[in-house]
Amino acid sequence: MNIEEVYRRYQELQAWAGWSDADAHRVATTADLLAPHLVLLVDDFYDEIKRHPNALKVITGGEAQINRLKGTLVQWLRELLAGRYDLQYVARRWQVGWRHVEIGLEQVYTNVALSRLRLGLICALHGNWGGDLDPLHDTVRSLNKLLDLDLAIIEDAYQSEYSLRLQRSERLAAIGQVAGGVAHELRNPLNVVKTSVYYLLNARNPSEAKKAEHLHRIEKHVMVADSTITALSNFARLPVPNRTPFTVEACVREALDTNPLPDKIQLCIDCPSALPPALADMDQVRIVFANLIRNAREAMPEGGRLDVAGRAVDGGVEVDVTDTGVGIPAELLSRVMEPLYSTKARGLGLGLAIARAILEKNGGSLRAASEPGRGSTFTVFLQVDGKEEPIS
Repeated sequence: MNIEEVYRRYQELQAWAGWSDADAHRVATTADLLAPHLVLLVDDFYDEIKRHPNALKVITGGEAQINRLKGTLVQWLRELLAGRYDLQYVARRWQVGWRHVEIGLEQVYTNVALSRLRLGLICALHGNWGGDLDPLHDTVRSLNKLLDLDLAIIEDAYQSEYSLRLQRSERLAAIGQVAGGVAHELRNPLNVVKTSVYYLLNARNPSEAKKAEHLHRIEKHVMVADSTITALSNFARLPVPNRTPFTVEACVREALDTNPLPDKIQLCIDCPSALPPALADMDQVRIVFANLIRNAREAMPEGGRLDVAGRAVDGGVEVDVTDTGVGIPAELLSRVMEPLYSTKARGLGLGLAIARAILEKNGGSLRAASEPGRGSTFTVFLQVDGKEEPIS
């Protein structure tokens, strides 16, 4: 927020509080009366700070810094009583809130500190007022308005700067999470490529069949890595799907080819040939099934069973991908499809978010059910080719 915008905001707050030129005049008339008491008020202020470790901890320069801060606060009080509340005045107040975020002073201490200064100023006014009490009451009200406005603009600055810094911190954390996830997603296919290249460079008289096998492995896992990068780059801007009819079982098996299961996981695919063709972008839906299969495999590190079952439903087909893995706690289940949210120690946290986004782009949907200790089921819904007969 630039200073002109801050000043306009301050003027808006003045109008809200009913601040007037008469208020400014009344406060200004107290300057000479209160001037002899400002140093004592500031000394009391910092004596109190010394009794509160959470406030004192931000003062790292010892007595020398406290003496400098005392001088700054005395000047701040003189400006408060000067009767000139222009853009420069507001800029200095805004700077106070910004500085408190920078040094890590919680806003609550500013609130109570200003309360202590307020009480000191009002007591000094009452103790040294020599005229009628009605003007004193009006002056105290004006001073309270001014202090409330100071506190409002300081707190506004604090909240604005704190929010900006928090957003930057969250962005950096997200970048770190994405970087770690990308490394995890790409390391496996790159390791396969590396081992095949090593074999081709170092094997003595490999057969043509072995050469072809390793070249095929390299090509396959380069494509896996490329699909991961493509999924990341297209997450925020998924390409328009090319929706054509395809067989669900064929799509599932292609996803399994690029994400093979270990021997300790039993696989059962039940997608009847009578299922109507799904109407979606097969390449995109393959990414959905690949993500679900990979998640299921990682949920069963000690082995288990993976069932993929398709059935016809009104308006489309549904495919259940069910594992017998660790399951997902109920309090986390609603979040597993959020971008960058992951229940795993490692991983990008985009797989399910991408899967849901792809299905929604293709007119489908994804839902989840799970029971900790028993496994999870992710259900993919896909529309069918309009040419098919309606499902009875």
